[in-house]
Amino acid sequence: MLGLGLMLGQPLFGWIWTDLYPQPYENIWLRGLLSALAGLLMLTPITRALVHQKMQLLFTVVVWIEFPLFFSWMYFSNGGNAVWLATVCAVIVIYHHLTDWRIASMGVLTGGLIAWIASYALLNGEPNINSTVHATNAVVIGFSWICSLLLSLSSADLRHQRLRSTLTAMGIMAHELRTPLSTAALLGDAIQMEIRRQPDNPRADQIEKLALRLHTLVRNMNHQIDTQIANAKLLQLPRYTEKVSAAKLIEAVVAAYPFQSSRQRDCVKVLIQHDFYFLAAYTQFSQAMDNLIKNALHSLVAADSKYPQGALRLEVNMHHNTGRIMVIDQGMGISAELLPHIFKPFFSSNHKTGHGLGLAFCLQVVQSAGGSIRVKSEFAVGAAFTIELPIAS
Repeated sequence: MLGLGLMLGQPLFGWIWTDLYPQPYENIWLRGLLSALAGLLMLTPITRALVHQKMQLLFTVVVWIEFPLFFSWMYFSNGGNAVWLATVCAVIVIYHHLTDWRIASMGVLTGGLIAWIASYALLNGEPNINSTVHATNAVVIGFSWICSLLLSLSSADLRHQRLRSTLTAMGIMAHELRTPLSTAALLGDAIQMEIRRQPDNPRADQIEKLALRLHTLVRNMNHQIDTQIANAKLLQLPRYTEKVSAAKLIEAVVAAYPFQSSRQRDCVKVLIQHDFYFLAAYTQFSQAMDNLIKNALHSLVAADSKYPQGALRLEVNMHHNTGRIMVIDQGMGISAELLPHIFKPFFSSNHKTGHGLGLAFCLQVVQSAGGSIRVKSEFAVGAAFTIELPIAS
């Protein structure tokens, strides 16, 4: 929508300020160039890849050119008149809404400075703004900037507080579930003890299987609680790091995972091509990998998979002096329109069972280890998550 608005808005306002309400300076060719540049934001390969750092950088640069740089240039070129004073103030507010306040503040400063230098050089001297207009306009623009900054900081703080409150509530609820589960485990133990006292009971084997199933259910639920408690610490990741072997970590996570059946366990294939060490919090990184495995298994279930060998692969390798861990499944995959959002807190493609914290937690853990995570997926084909980590010396 941003790309479409800019692509159509640039020529529209070029016509308005040229023919309908003429301004001292207008450049329809520059408008056309910026309209074409805005079209980049609408290209499918770019919108699909916005989770990647390079695409995020491209988005940031395009938005910076379209907003603070271009509109500052037009402001100076038009002598800081009322039309462009109001436009620049509006652009500052919009720009702070579109991106992080730190990027927006730096963008406004650099865009304004470069536009002023360019207008000074290309217009054969300082732009035609007298000192009084320049001073009053500076006050108005500064006021707009401060208000935008305060609103951005307030919104960010409010989102942070809401996220923290929600995560705290989730952690408390997860802890509270331990009590009934402990009771269920004791009931399973009592049933097993009673069966051992009655070895001649004709239903002993059946009751023993039920007790084992109860223990399995308790173990799986405790595993899920551990997951939710870890996810609830999204904003409180530990600062300490350990030297972790990628191969040993993956093997340990797979060995400890509470698979629902032996068939499900057998579909997981671990490929260790080149082991490497990296610095991270071992427990949290294990939990992050656990989240990825859980999501992959859910995707296989959604695809009605028969769990063939290798339906879920975990690979450990090195590439260009960078450690790489891959989680590849043959499940339902992720649709293109969802890919840019999957690492956001509380966003979930599985509205029935997902709370949307697992991948956000994975992203935070990987980034705290100095790494990056990206995903390549096609709907009904599968997904491949790639984690790249700096190798510890």
